[in-house]
Amino acid sequence: MTERVNQIKQRLGQYSDWEDRYKELIQLGKSLQNYPEDKRDEKYKVKGCQSQVWLYPELRDGRVYFFGDSDAVLVKGIVGLLLSVYSDATPDEILTTKPEFLKEVGITEHLSMNRSNGLAAMMKQIQMYALVFKSLNQQKA
Repeated sequence: MTERVNQIKQRLGQYSDWEDRYKELIQLGKSLQNYPEDKRDEKYKVKGCQSQVWLYPELRDGRVYFFGDSDAVLVKGIVGLLLSVYSDATPDEILTTKPEFLKEVGITEHLSMNRSNGLAAMMKQIQMYALVFKSLNQQKA
């Protein structure tokens, strides 16, 4: 996880102004896997986002894989950023990797209040899925 966070810091840190970081975020959104259409329903919708955001998790071999999408270009980029760090990780890795890197790369300071709230809602959803999967793993053991 540390390596993923460092890659994000390097990828966004190479730009000195927000507009270039904004373009890089959009590229992250474009690189997302196609979101499964059958998972585009209310139970996977992130509550608290101004735009529509979907996060769908799968647990495979003790690792959580996320699929995400949004109808807003910048928000889709933020989803891509979060998934590049948190997808394909164990529930414990997800729960212990705090999102401080978002502030370090200047994301949080350039978001409107509504987008900041949406980002917090996405992080909360990712962490909730990790908690549920951690609990399921413990029940199986």
